[in-house]
Amino acid sequence: MKVHLRKKKLKTGKQSLYIEYYKGIKTLESGKIKHLRDYEYLQLYLVANPKSAIEKKNNKEQLQLAEQILAIRKAEVYQGKYRIRSEHKGKTTLLDFYEQKKEERYETKGNYDNWEAAQKHLEKYCPKHITFNDVDIDFIKGFKKYLNTVAVTKGNKKLAQNTKHTYFNKFKAALRAAFDEGYMKENLITKVKGFTMGESKREYLTSEELQRLSRTPCEVKVLKSAFLFSALTGIRWSDINKLTWSEVRNEGIDSSGNEIFRIIFKQKKTEGMEYLYISKQARELLGERKESNDRVFTNLHYSAHMNLKLLRWCMFAGITKHITFHSARHTNAVLLLENGADIYTVSKRLGHKEIRTTEIYAKIIDKKMKEAAHLVPKLELENVE
Repeated sequence: MKVHLRKKKLKTGKQSLYIEYYKGIKTLESGKIKHLRDYEYLQLYLVANPKSAIEKKNNKEQLQLAEQILAIRKAEVYQGKYRIRSEHKGKTTLLDFYEQKKEERYETKGNYDNWEAAQKHLEKYCPKHITFNDVDIDFIKGFKKYLNTVAVTKGNKKLAQNTKHTYFNKFKAALRAAFDEGYMKENLITKVKGFTMGESKREYLTSEELQRLSRTPCEVKVLKSAFLFSALTGIRWSDINKLTWSEVRNEGIDSSGNEIFRIIFKQKKTEGMEYLYISKQARELLGERKESNDRVFTNLHYSAHMNLKLLRWCMFAGITKHITFHSARHTNAVLLLENGADIYTVSKRLGHKEIRTTEIYAKIIDKKMKEAAHLVPKLELENVE
C-alpha cells in the first residue's frame, strides 16, 4: 500500500488536504482494470494563492499538520505490513471500530444496510468495553453461536440461514480490516468457519402461466400493468413505483423499421444508472405519456392489501404458486435464459453487481432441462434385436 498527501481544489477557491491510500489494481469480470484507493479527508485547507502574511502562515501550519498526520499514517501502514500491532490500537473497542467501518460503507454505498443490521446483533452480544485485546477465537465462535441460537428477527423468529451468513460475514470483514490496519496481531477470523449460504427458492411463472395471467382480469388495473411490465423488463418494484415519464424514452426507428424504446433510471437499491431497452409491448403497458415529472404508475402502493389482490388475481388465473411482486422479476430472468439470452446479458439487464447472483436462475433452467429428459414416454424395448 502506498500513502500520499493530496490536494483537492474546492469551488471556494481553497484546497482541501487529504490522504490517499493506494492499494493496487483489480481486474474486473469485464476485463477492465480498477485502481483501488481509499481517502481520508483531514479537514485541513490551504488558500490557493496566499497574498497576506496571515494566509501564508496559515498555509504553512496547515501543511505541517497534514504532513505530521501523513507520517503517522505511514507508520500505521508499516505496522500492519510487518504485523507490528500498536498497543494503543489494541485498546480500541470493537464496537467503535465496527461503527467506523459501517460508516465507511455509507459513504461508498457498500452494503450499509446489512452492516447496520448486523451491528444491532453484535451490540447485543458484545459488551461495550470489549477491545481488540479481548478478542480471541472463543469470542468469535461465541458470536457465531449467538447468531445461530439466540438472535431473532423483529418478529421474534430465528434468523434465516442466508441472514446468518450475511451478518457473520460483516463481522468477519470488520475483524479482517482490524488485522490489516494493525489493531490485531493475528487474523483470527481465518480459524473460524462461517455459515454456509442456503439456496433460497425463487418462485416464477412459466411462459404459459404468464400468458394466462395476462388474460385474467385483476381488481386493481395499475397492479396488473405494473406486474406485467416487471415480468417483461425485470425491473424491481422500488424502481417501477418511482418511475417517471422523464425516464421513458422513445428513441426513434431502427434499420428494420421497429420502434426503439428505452428507460433511463437510477436503481434505488444500488444507486447505479441503468439504460434499459424495452419492447414495444412493455411500452404499451405504460399507457399515454403524461407530464415529465408525473409517475408512470399512479396509486401503486406496497401493502398487505395489494399483495392480497395479487394473490387473488393469480388464483383466478388458476395459478396456485405463492406469487409476490418480485416473482415478476424472477420470471423475466428465467424466460430470458429459456429463450436463448446469455447469462451476462441477463445479469446486465437485471442490474446485478455480481454474475453469481444471476447464476441462480441458470440453475433453475438446468433443473428444468433435467426434468424434461423424463417427459418422453417410455418405450417397450423387450423385442428390439
